Amino acid sequence: MAGIIGEILRGLSTTLHMAATKPVTIQYPEVKRPVRPRFKGRHHLMRYDNGMEKCIGCSLCSAACPADAIFVEAAENTDEERYSPGERYARVYEINMLRCIFCGYCEDACPTEAIVLGDNYELSFTDRRSSIYAKEMLLVPVDEGGKPTPQKVEPGIYTRSIPVMQDPKD
Repeated sequence: MAGIIGEILRGLSTTLHMAATKPVTIQYPEVKRPVRPRFKGRHHLMRYDNGMEKCIGCSLCSAACPADAIFVEAAENTDEERYSPGERYARVYEINMLRCIFCGYCEDACPTEAIVLGDNYELSFTDRRSSIYAKEMLLVPVDEGGKPTPQKVEPGIYTRSIPVMQDPKD
C-alpha cells in the first residue's frame, strides 16, 4: 500500500513540475519553425545563370525513384528552340507528390544537379490532380540578367566538337 501511495506522489510531482515550466508549443502558422540543414522538402528544377534549364531529360531521377513518383519525357533541342545546353531537354517533367517519399535519391542521381529538394514543407492538396507538380511549377524563376526558355541561339554554339591535334612544328 505504501508503494502505491509513493508512486502516486511521484506522478503528481512530475505533473506539478511540468505545469510550472514554459510550454514548447509553436504557434503554427504564425510562427514557423526553422528546418534543419539536411531537411528534404518540395522539389525545384534549377536553371543556369543565363536562364537555361539544367535538366537534360536523362530520366536518371525517374529510374532512381523507389516510389515511381517521377515521370520524364525527353525531346530534342534545336537552335531555334533551346531549353538546355545539351542535346535533349525534359519536355514533360512531373512529380506525383502523393507518391513521393522525399528520400532524395532523385537529387543524388541527377548528373547536372537539376533537381533539388528545398526547404518548403507546406504541401496540401484539395484533389489528386493538384498533387501532380508539372515542370512549370517546379522550375525556379529566371535570375536577373537571364533569358527565359526556349531561347534562340546561333547554330553550332552548343554542339560538341572534337578538338583537332595541332602539329607542334606548325
